Formats: sequence, structure tokens, C-alpha cells
Amino acid sequence: MLKLLSNCFSSSQVTMATAKLFSLAFCLLVLLVASNAVEVTKDGRAIKIDGKRRLLISGSIHYPRSTPGMWPDLIKKAKEGGLDAIETYVFWNAHEPSRRVYDFSGNNDLIRFLKTIQVSGLYAVLRIGPYVCAEWNYGYILSFIILYFF
Repeated sequence: MLKLLSNCFSSSQVTMATAKLFSLAFCLLVLLVASNAVEVTKDGRAIKIDGKRRLLISGSIHYPRSTPGMWPDLIKKAKEGGLDAIETYVFWNAHEPSRRVYDFSGNNDLIRFLKTIQVSGLYAVLRIGPYVCAEWNYGYILSFIILYFF
């Protein structure tokens, strides 16, 4: 995939666009960590959360594919099913439908979704992309290229 991109665009163009996406994702992560800080480290055997080794059992809920009113029940059922964490992609093409126009409302309210997970006592695992391997508009890569380079 990178070879295909490098044939179409200069490496600096691809790198700059990717850096913008990651900087937005980093800002979101900083907001989340600041609101409920836990120490996450690793040793040679496991992830450690607040100094304790943990084996996280996670399941996916794709927040744009459900309504905010459904989230508490979906998360509650996941917790009752034995999950420790909810995993989700960050769907960049849903949050930036056109260049520099951002949407974090309704089904795209990522912060509300993450706070709902937090209130339920579960962890969130963010897959910050930009690639989405979830039958989502060609993984978003085609949309990403069109949005940033054409």
C-alpha cells in the first residue's frame, strides 16, 4: 500500500497528511488520559494497569453504526458478557467528511462514547487508523487519498 502511495504522491505529502491525522488522534487521547488517568505499562509478560498485570478481554462496538441512545445498553451487555474493554476504530471519514470540516456530533460523538465506556467501568481501546478494517468504505484509504490530495 505504501508503495502504491509513493508512486502517486511524494513521500512528504503522504507523511504530512498522516501526521495531521495522528496529531488529532493524539489530542483526543490526551483529553481522555487527563480526565481519568491510569498508568499503563508493560513488562516482559503482560500489560500492566496501575501496576497490576492484566489480560484484557475486549470486544468491538463501532460507535457510528449505532445511536448514542443504544451505547449504554450495548456496553452493559458487553460487560455482562465478561468483557474488560471495548475496542473501536476512530472513523476519520465520518469525523472529517470534507477537508477541514469536522463532525463529532450524534453517532460521531467519540468523546461521549468513550465517557459512556468509562462510566460503565470498562477500558477503551482506540484503533486510531486512518485505515479501518471493518467493511467501511474501502477501509477509508481511498477517501483519505481523495480528501487530502485531490
